[in-house]
Amino acid sequence: MNKFERQNSSADIQMLPDDIAEELSRLPSEVLSVDDAPSIAPPAPLSQDEVRTIVISLMLTMFLAALDQTIVATALPTIGRQFQDVSNLSWVITAYLLASTAVAPVFGTLSDIYGRKVMIIVSLSLFIAGSVLCAIAPSLPMLILARGLQGLGGGGIMPVVQTVISDVVSPRERGQYQAYFSSVWMVGGILGPVIGGVFAEHLHWSMIFWINLPLAAAALVMLLPKMKKIPVFHRKRKVDWLGGVLLMASAVVFMLVLTWGGTRFPWLSPTVLAMVGGAVALAVTFVWHARRSDEPFLPLPLLSGSVAPFALLAGGCGLGAITGLTVQLPLYYEAVYHLSASEAGLALIPLAAVSTVGAAIAGRTMARAKHYKRVAIIGTSWAALCALGLTLTTLPLWALLSLMAAFALGLGTTFPVCVVSLQNSVARPLVGTITGAMNFFRSLMSSFTVAAFAAILLIALGADVPLAGEHHGAINAIPADDMRHAFRYVFGAATALMTTASLCLIMMEERPLAGPTVTQQVEMAE
Repeated sequence: MNKFERQNSSADIQMLPDDIAEELSRLPSEVLSVDDAPSIAPPAPLSQDEVRTIVISLMLTMFLAALDQTIVATALPTIGRQFQDVSNLSWVITAYLLASTAVAPVFGTLSDIYGRKVMIIVSLSLFIAGSVLCAIAPSLPMLILARGLQGLGGGGIMPVVQTVISDVVSPRERGQYQAYFSSVWMVGGILGPVIGGVFAEHLHWSMIFWINLPLAAAALVMLLPKMKKIPVFHRKRKVDWLGGVLLMASAVVFMLVLTWGGTRFPWLSPTVLAMVGGAVALAVTFVWHARRSDEPFLPLPLLSGSVAPFALLAGGCGLGAITGLTVQLPLYYEAVYHLSASEAGLALIPLAAVSTVGAAIAGRTMARAKHYKRVAIIGTSWAALCALGLTLTTLPLWALLSLMAAFALGLGTTFPVCVVSLQNSVARPLVGTITGAMNFFRSLMSSFTVAAFAAILLIALGADVPLAGEHHGAINAIPADDMRHAFRYVFGAATALMTTASLCLIMMEERPLAGPTVTQQVEMAE
């Protein structure tokens, strides 16, 4: 500033009206601290090594949840002999499934309120505590309660892991990572019964729970140092605990109906009908409360629109079809092809393993193609045709396994497209909520499909045939022709599910995905 400018500046100050000059003199002159103010600069992007470390730790975390859904199955006879109680053994699995299904939307919503780091620590802590209590359980009732606690943690792992991936990876790239997690889930599901059987036979059944401790500790050690660099999208708000309790209660009662109906109680028994009425009443009360609440636990508008309902139903149909067939197909293999129990289990690998190949294809397509949902439409339509082929003819075992693999290839394309489309359709602070809701509805759909496929078999066979893993010993009493005829209706139901999934994907809005295409990534690297 030169001399002339300083003189003009002084003259301007002297020429201010008295009232304005007096007002200016009263303004505070101290400097305010901005140490706690949020940065106006965007957070530094994660490096490829940091993303890789986060993904590996999340895959290990999800492996724990997948493993514990199946690892107990082959150890149940040993556990029953030790506690001298066989009648209540099924509750060791049921308690975990009930708890994990009920809390999936809870953890998803809470991750949007309190953050991903807090909820991943809480879910893993509950899982570890439940594992320790399972390992030292002195009785079967205590083991069942501990499995419920373990299920609370396991049910929180899946939605929080998928939400963290949405925080660190752009929507366009996210499909590839969802395929990685699908493969981890498949490997955990397949290895679970094998590891459980080995531990129960050669070591001690409690080892199936002790093994969780070092794996969970390794996941936390890898993940927690990187969590502080993950972008923050959660928003603190009041928690609608009443809405959460109503949603969990309705889910638990509905799951109990699907578990007990047709097995412990007839479907039209007063007990089952009363439970159905209770589940409906709780669900209606939840909807009524959500409409009246200012900040509901699960905002109902999230489940409407041109994306969410179609993606939820398509993903539910896909997971329901593969879960229902996985549970019931061993019966078919043993009755029709006279396979042993272990051979029937191995025959399920094409269905489980090839579905992850379909998910990988869909994930890579989403990173490259503008019209990404076409791969899922083609895949689900192909799966529907394969399932229809199974209903029309009886095939030799090698041809059946080949057609089942082709069915799984098409079915697997559903999952990445549905997950990414759902997360891409909501605001960032609600990604955890919609992810938790997705896992919740998928679990319900899987349970419903397993029960529906079992009911179809019982009606078609016209006899009280033990199903879903309890058929060993009575299998030879079922004529092969009768089983072929009954399973045509099961394959027909799978055809209907995949046709529904394909129609939903056709009607679902295809919104643009943010993030660089593969071509753009190559250009940036150059």
